[in-house]
Amino acid sequence: MQTSHKYLDPVALSRIGGMELVARLVVEGFVTGLHKSPYQGFSVEFAEHRQYMPGDEIRYIDWKVYGKSDRYYVKKFEEETNLRAYILLDTSASMNYKHAEEGLTKFEYGCYLAATLTYLMLKQRDSVGLALFDTEIQRYIPPRGAATHLRAIMSALESATPGQETQLSGLFHELAKRIVRRGLVIVISDLLDEPSQVISALKHLRHQKHEVIVFHLLDPAELTFPYTGSVVFRDMETGQTLSTQADTLKTDYLEKLNQFIQSYRRGCGASQIDYVQMDTATPFDYALSAYLSRRKS
Repeated sequence: MQTSHKYLDPVALSRIGGMELVARLVVEGFVTGLHKSPYQGFSVEFAEHRQYMPGDEIRYIDWKVYGKSDRYYVKKFEEETNLRAYILLDTSASMNYKHAEEGLTKFEYGCYLAATLTYLMLKQRDSVGLALFDTEIQRYIPPRGAATHLRAIMSALESATPGQETQLSGLFHELAKRIVRRGLVIVISDLLDEPSQVISALKHLRHQKHEVIVFHLLDPAELTFPYTGSVVFRDMETGQTLSTQADTLKTDYLEKLNQFIQSYRRGCGASQIDYVQMDTATPFDYALSAYLSRRKS
């Protein structure tokens, strides 16, 4: 596969290129046995008939053919890709934040994650799609399984720029209605929205039988509040400013941040949604490798 793309790091790929992202829950489609299929050996695209053999499931007998030929034939189907994966990447303005000059913005970190996951899943013969969103879906690339599909997704990531406000819950409800065939939905976001509403929307995806993984990206400064003295905070989405003494806010801020994170952790856990908090100061390949190792065990 072509790897000369901005968000595909050859060193990172060499570190995690041999790992797999295996679906834990039932998904539609199969090829190599990485994923469980609800069709138990048959996928959804009809190919041809073959004569019934002892051990074949009776439910796949074509009774119309039996009525014409007085012989038992079962329907044979084409094998499909292991699963369809949908990567949903937040492009709202808050994702453009970074505290350290030499670090990555949350958006850049998310792009590296999306690119690497795309590479891994195409390598294991899954099909992958991409949705870039803020208050609405800005770009949608349907899932494909061809190796050449990597170029389309990399191009979309490289040309994307964060810019609007966040509106997660409505988007996830809309996508739950749009994505008909069940598969793996991967959300990459800083989740700066009301947790209860976002969890409700994620539950909608689970209700549609999708498996869901949420990568919650936070900058180190958002996690530690390293500010002191008189500071001015500016909302990256609304432009509003707040002038205050940082020392008087730190304890309350960290308490509310913990409540914010725990709301997502508990809400996702209760709905069998993988919640993965990521600090953007941690190299993305190390963080992703650690998650894939835990998921495999």
